[in-house]
Amino acid sequence: MPSYKAPIRDMQFLLHEVLGFEDLQSYEAFSEVDRDLADAVLEQSAKFAEEVLTPLNAVGDHEGCTRHEDGSVTTPTGFKDAFKQMTENGWTGLSLDPEFGGQGMPGMLGIAASEMWTSSNMAFAMYPGLTGGAIKAIMSSGTPEQKQTYLPKMIAGDWTGTMNLTEPHCGTDLGLLKTKAVPNGDGTYKISGQKIFISAGEHDMSENIVHLVLARIEGAPAGTKGISLFIVPKFKLDENENPGERNAVSCGSIEEKMGIHGNSTCVMNYDDAEGYLIGEENKGLRVMFVMMNEARIGVGLQGLGQSEVAYQNAAIYAKDRLQGRSLAGPQEEDKPADPIIVHPDVRRMLMETKAFNEAGRALLYWAAKQEDIEKHSDDEKLVEKSDDYLGLLTPVIKGYLTDVSMKTTIDCQQIFGGHGFIEEWGMSQFVRDNRIALIYEGANGVQALDLVGRKLARNGGRALMALNSEIGEFLKENKDNENLSEFMDGLGGAQKKLTEATMWLMQNGMSDPNNAGAGSVDYMHMMGLATLAYMWARMAVVAQAKIDEGSNEKFYPNKLITGRFFMLRMLPMLDAHLAKIKTGAEPVMALEEAAF
Repeated sequence: MPSYKAPIRDMQFLLHEVLGFEDLQSYEAFSEVDRDLADAVLEQSAKFAEEVLTPLNAVGDHEGCTRHEDGSVTTPTGFKDAFKQMTENGWTGLSLDPEFGGQGMPGMLGIAASEMWTSSNMAFAMYPGLTGGAIKAIMSSGTPEQKQTYLPKMIAGDWTGTMNLTEPHCGTDLGLLKTKAVPNGDGTYKISGQKIFISAGEHDMSENIVHLVLARIEGAPAGTKGISLFIVPKFKLDENENPGERNAVSCGSIEEKMGIHGNSTCVMNYDDAEGYLIGEENKGLRVMFVMMNEARIGVGLQGLGQSEVAYQNAAIYAKDRLQGRSLAGPQEEDKPADPIIVHPDVRRMLMETKAFNEAGRALLYWAAKQEDIEKHSDDEKLVEKSDDYLGLLTPVIKGYLTDVSMKTTIDCQQIFGGHGFIEEWGMSQFVRDNRIALIYEGANGVQALDLVGRKLARNGGRALMALNSEIGEFLKENKDNENLSEFMDGLGGAQKKLTEATMWLMQNGMSDPNNAGAGSVDYMHMMGLATLAYMWARMAVVAQAKIDEGSNEKFYPNKLITGRFFMLRMLPMLDAHLAKIKTGAEPVMALEEAAF
């Protein structure tokens, strides 16, 4: 059975040495969250992930969820007990508002804990993950009464949450949705329609399920301008705000999926179910986007999580599996063959995965810090910059990280050879589970279009200008460090090439929008590579400083070796993406439709 060991040392390196976790103590909300407390949280979260969730990962994959004739759903063996343990230990409210029962820890710490749970059991981690997104949507736009009614129970894990967008006839184009809402005259609405692909839509792990449902009020404008958002609980609440009568919402079926079998992905039927408007009429997408943006960063984390656990198992296998001899001559002459880790191509796959994982983790934790700053800083300019960064990089985190993580996860499966194709080794599950990350919460092509079509131009391009300025200052500060020249030259070159691509899209996208569309995924990958190069350069500065100070810990030179690999072997992909962008739309669009 596959194993998982939380990469706590790397997490500590990022939090405490590179990204400045302790800076957050300057905010009143985090004044008592010091390094010792943070490390204790990491250690306990790792224990839960390794000892409770990891053994259930294969169980969930093999058993899946079971729908019964009455529409109820039973989760795989052990899931309900694990969720109870999670709630009793307060994990579901780790970084949520203490006003409603949360522990109020920084999001930087919350994302580290979530990474462990996602690596150890992605399907299980989706239940609290989606609830967290629903909590933030209610927090942002719910009435005081709605917040008091739903948030304490959801933060405690007594109730869970979902997001209901997609319908059989519409996916990304939500303007086509048909689910309707009819006012009852008492402030409530009758919600009718069908939603599909609803993760955690029905299960046995919580007392109630709070569905956030997009629907169109009768007479509302067509398209996305007429969409409202409603809270539709599985059970209506009695006079004491406890689950009472069953609402007219049910699981029609569980989707037969490629992966994440341990999560109940449901077809949900609403038959005049009682719902309550959240936010303003016809402005439901604004509220839902709070949840969707949270989910998109969470999906990027899912990709990293599967890449990490796949890497760990591939590295163990590569050091143990004997096959062939090193091209440089036998390395272990007392054995009939050398371990496959001596072979350059196996090393290439391991190094690409390791280099991606460590920089991807840095980018995600850095983004989590931006959200902490945005929520708690009194500095308006700093809040503005953090909000700009999150807006710009959310599609990159979702799209680029999951694109690359799919490749790295498959590469790790490849290292197992034929055994990687056999279910008992577990590598297949990592690949199958990870595949959905490229699709849901807005397919990656849509993320790229969002980046190029909306996020770059937002506020006159202020976000990218701020990021370029920050990188420029960083390069200026470190330009004289000869030991880091490969990192600084690589980052500087990446910045110039990304700027060149940006200018080309600005000059050619207006004349033909297909030029922007054809180059959007390549541009998203360029920005992903450039931001990971920035993360690697920052890590390298710290690692080199520790070495210069006399540290003998192998962690630091190993960090430099891994980062150097990224700069020399992975960052050059920028040139290919730039070249493809400059070909424009013509090679993509030239073939007549009938020829396909």
